[in-house]
Amino acid sequence: MEIYKDLKSPVNQQFEKLLNSQLSKNKIEEGKIIEGKITKITEKFVFIFIPGLKSEPIVDINELKIIGLKDRLSVGESVPVLLEKIEDKNGEVIVSAIKAQKIKGWYELEKAYESNSSIIGKITSKCKGGVIVEHKDTGSLMFCPGSQISDKPLKNIDHLIGVEQKFAIIKLDKIRGNACVSRRQIVSSNKREDKAKIIEKFNVGDVIKDAVVKGYSSFGCFFEVNNEIDVLVHLQEISYSRVNHPDEIFNVGEKHDLKVISIDKEKLQIGCSIKQLSPDPFEHISNYEIGKKYKVKVDKITDYGCFCSLEPGLSTLLHSSEMSWTKRNIIPKKLFKIGDMIDCVITEIDKDKRRIAISHKLTIENPYETLADKYPAGSEISGVVSSSNDYALYVKLDGFEIEGFLHANDLSYTGNPDNELKNYKKGDKLKVKVLEIKKEDQKVRVGLKQIGVDPFDWFKNKQINDIITVKVLSTDNKGIFVKPEGCDLEFLIKKSNIAVNASDARPSRFVGGERIDAAISEINIEKRKVNLSIKLLEELQNKEAVTKFSSPLSGKNLPFSSLSEKLSDKKNNDKDKE
Repeated sequence: MEIYKDLKSPVNQQFEKLLNSQLSKNKIEEGKIIEGKITKITEKFVFIFIPGLKSEPIVDINELKIIGLKDRLSVGESVPVLLEKIEDKNGEVIVSAIKAQKIKGWYELEKAYESNSSIIGKITSKCKGGVIVEHKDTGSLMFCPGSQISDKPLKNIDHLIGVEQKFAIIKLDKIRGNACVSRRQIVSSNKREDKAKIIEKFNVGDVIKDAVVKGYSSFGCFFEVNNEIDVLVHLQEISYSRVNHPDEIFNVGEKHDLKVISIDKEKLQIGCSIKQLSPDPFEHISNYEIGKKYKVKVDKITDYGCFCSLEPGLSTLLHSSEMSWTKRNIIPKKLFKIGDMIDCVITEIDKDKRRIAISHKLTIENPYETLADKYPAGSEISGVVSSSNDYALYVKLDGFEIEGFLHANDLSYTGNPDNELKNYKKGDKLKVKVLEIKKEDQKVRVGLKQIGVDPFDWFKNKQINDIITVKVLSTDNKGIFVKPEGCDLEFLIKKSNIAVNASDARPSRFVGGERIDAAISEINIEKRKVNLSIKLLEELQNKEAVTKFSSPLSGKNLPFSSLSEKLSDKKNNDKDKE
């Protein structure tokens, strides 16, 4: 190496020049794609000559076949490879033909992405979330999401597999080397060009005949025109009357005439109107009067009512609550059908809100008024149990399509309401008393117990401090349950009202069946309230005994332990006075 230190020597300068020229022709760097010539082909390997390398790299023959270079496998042909390592630990050169093709393909994709150009590819297989697309020129594999296959849902895409077609690159991940493409953008772009040509045919003011209802949303209705373009009729352009949703007026598949009112060539949209095809009917709304009966035509039926027209363009809603006086949870389609002409009364006209309210039931006799005239409150009427719930029966009154409400508390004066309800079933015939009729609310309340004698009448001639004889029925920790003789009502004498002395106020002193006296401590006929007290009776009798110096206890079995003490105190006081 010492002979090359002196660069002033002509021989050395010539050698340096020759060396530099050779290196400049063959720039060998790892990570670059280099063209090499095939020098030898065996059954398993291909030997490639690359100038500047100390040895010939070897490529697996299957690798070249995979990337489609099978036809170019002949001595002297050029093959692009990626130089991965100039020399590995074994002193061999490492190259890859597959990686070279991937990198070249990536460069092509980058160029197409930056220039917003489409590429040619074909769908090779399905995968989770979409399909795999192979780039025609480089064989690079790309992902196309299912949502980007077409501009409309496709149940089957088998007819697209293996077919060369255009794709748009929508995303490139240089770090991961992933590409995402879209067929939908190409399809939509082609349709946009076609749509622009179609829109050129229309002008503002044109009338479109027989447009078909395709669908609707909360803001309007979409129509298909001549099977080539969709147009929108905004909610406000559907009718002069108020419309909450297009499905109140239209059914999918119906045909309607439209008037073109706007054309947006940039957005490729056409706006149309239905109401502008006819004069505003509200201009002569004065021809109609509130309270008068008119014939209306049923145009559409919904779950909550019928949309009717007084005249073409003048629509109104007949709500289900205005269809019948007596029917509950009405299903409108069971009462009317589209095209029916029915009588209705106008109940409201609001010019500002452009709203008309109508009622069909007002054209029919109100059965609640008839019932009130024939069977006013207090009258008796027969009926049949039609249904029940946890707290009441509903009784269909004879001769009327009206159900009377019979609360459990009005079944019996004495029985437990819950138990009384169980004694009646659907179909049972009853005779009830009309308690209340609310014509405005369409409600009738009836009672069963009011037909018989009110056991509470037994107390009409009684007053506070009156003494009555009762029979002990049972006892518990709260007191004793008793029943007055000659009365069907039961009462509870509370533990605190059994005796004056606390030691005597024990419900356990009674076993049931005893006849004892008790005093009325509280009575209210209007509120149907009565309280009985043995304690009050003891106090009254003690007072009388003390006054008369005697003990006329009428044979009762109550031990008034306090009486002797009071009598003793009375005698001592009298002696002191003497």
